[in-house]
Amino acid sequence: MGKTGKNTVDLNSPTEVKQAVPFVEPDPAAHPADDEKKKEEPPDRGSWKGKFDFLLSCVGYAIGLGNVWRFPYLCGKNGGGAFLIPYFLTLVFAGIPLFFLETALGQFTSVGGLGVWRLIPMMKGVGLASVVLSFWLNIYYIIIIAWALYYLFNSFGSELPWQSCDNPWNTEKCFCNYSLTDTTNLTSAVTEFWERNMHQLTDGLEEPGEVRWPLVGTLALAWVLVYFSIWKGVEWTGKVVYFSATYPYVMLFILFFRGVTLPGAIDGILFYITPDFNKLTRSEVWLDAATQIFFSYGLGLGSLIALGSYNTYNNDVYRDSIIVCIINSCTSMFAGFVIFSIVGFMSHITKKPVKELAASGPGLAFLAYPQAVTQLPMSSLWAILFFSMLMMLGLDSQFCTVEGFVTALMDEYPLVLRKRKKIFILLVCLVSFIIGISNITQGGLYVFKLFDYYSASGMCLLYLVFFETVSISWFYGADRFYDNIEDMIGYRPCGWWKLCWKFFTPLICLGVFTFSAIEMTPLTLGKYVYPLWGQVIGWFMALSSMILVPGYFVFMFCVTKGNIKQRWRKMTTSSEDQKPSEREESGHTGSVGEALV
Repeated sequence: MGKTGKNTVDLNSPTEVKQAVPFVEPDPAAHPADDEKKKEEPPDRGSWKGKFDFLLSCVGYAIGLGNVWRFPYLCGKNGGGAFLIPYFLTLVFAGIPLFFLETALGQFTSVGGLGVWRLIPMMKGVGLASVVLSFWLNIYYIIIIAWALYYLFNSFGSELPWQSCDNPWNTEKCFCNYSLTDTTNLTSAVTEFWERNMHQLTDGLEEPGEVRWPLVGTLALAWVLVYFSIWKGVEWTGKVVYFSATYPYVMLFILFFRGVTLPGAIDGILFYITPDFNKLTRSEVWLDAATQIFFSYGLGLGSLIALGSYNTYNNDVYRDSIIVCIINSCTSMFAGFVIFSIVGFMSHITKKPVKELAASGPGLAFLAYPQAVTQLPMSSLWAILFFSMLMMLGLDSQFCTVEGFVTALMDEYPLVLRKRKKIFILLVCLVSFIIGISNITQGGLYVFKLFDYYSASGMCLLYLVFFETVSISWFYGADRFYDNIEDMIGYRPCGWWKLCWKFFTPLICLGVFTFSAIEMTPLTLGKYVYPLWGQVIGWFMALSSMILVPGYFVFMFCVTKGNIKQRWRKMTTSSEDQKPSEREESGHTGSVGEALV
């Protein structure tokens, strides 16, 4: 993809943007038929009402499970405090620029992840791909919330069910005395609760087994919570996030003060923060830093575009983006102290090194931490606090992703869907719930891993984000977009972000994508290697989004009339609608194409 000339897509100033969009002053003596047209106008899409609605929604969306169960593990594994060097470099060169780009795009166009591509019509495939990607993510991400609810409900009792080996699901190899030095042929009570009680795990993907009805109940409850968080539109969602985005912080602070007072906590924290600069010479460390940024900021899914689209046109989206990014990264670092204080405590109990006990993902949330709380007084209380925090962390990320998916489709078909918003959202939740049942059978954990590894993998996200950045910075024009931003917020942001959009961010996306592709290995779960047919299904899910970018480009090229030059001109010429604020200042009635000649 090369940079297009100014004669096709680039406008020189915000005033030209205003002049470029067709607008005709309404005639007072208009024909009565105009009144009928007004009746056909779609219902108002809504907007944020409170001062902090957008900010808290972005905080709730971006700060999710990855901040608590992935960042601390990566930091400890990749050189402690030294890991912050590649992490913050990636944040400045890619994370913040992309976060700002997506929220500003949404605010400028006031539409979701599909409609925003009227700026560059030929790149609408990026929007379509993000819709497919968010659809897959909505199906399996909520499974984690269902697991957290299952553990939460099982925490209400005088004794935790994974605290002893006296339960019907326990085997002869079960142990709950974590001070044992040799546990080679034994299985912990926590592991048996995870595998034999909640999942009743089968031997592989080819053995789906029966549906786990308790998990069906928790999954249904999770979808009910999601539905009633967004069913009335963003005005209602803006109220929900005041609780859902702040509750995890209350829990984190409580768990932090409990964790640092435990014996051995200091050993875990030292392992977490002590820098090992020698590890910075390994490419894996830099790759982990980049993928963590892309994952934790929720980039490429269209959700940030949707959240930004509900802003007023003159909201300072630049300021808000910087604030959310700072809060996100600070939360990740703070969560590390919470997690590693507990890991240090378990190291003190088991006499094993912290490095051996450090875990990430579900292994941390549903194995390591539940094991630790069994050693605490009032263990049920700490389990309830932890799993309620996990639930809320996942919930607001989930309903914001669903909001992004729903907004993209409703803005694409406003006359049909906006009038039936509640029914449409209910249908989306119901379909996603039914497909998600495949993740909560006895073999559902294998299906979940398949979804997680392929459908919304790092490769897919990096692929989409690369094309998204290149489309705006080169085809639409970084300078032109800066003019649009200046028109919105009243001042011109630092030129650094424009430099990142044009050069650094695409290069980082391309580099990490290439490394990820090279290092990609066949999927495994423990010692189980996924069969070839399972991997084929996985690749089908991955390509279902990725293929839409070139696919839509080819489709539009074929259906657009004219010679090659004329087609290219139509495919790269913005068809953006004019903002009401611009209309008051503009009396020009030409088309975009005319303004560019």
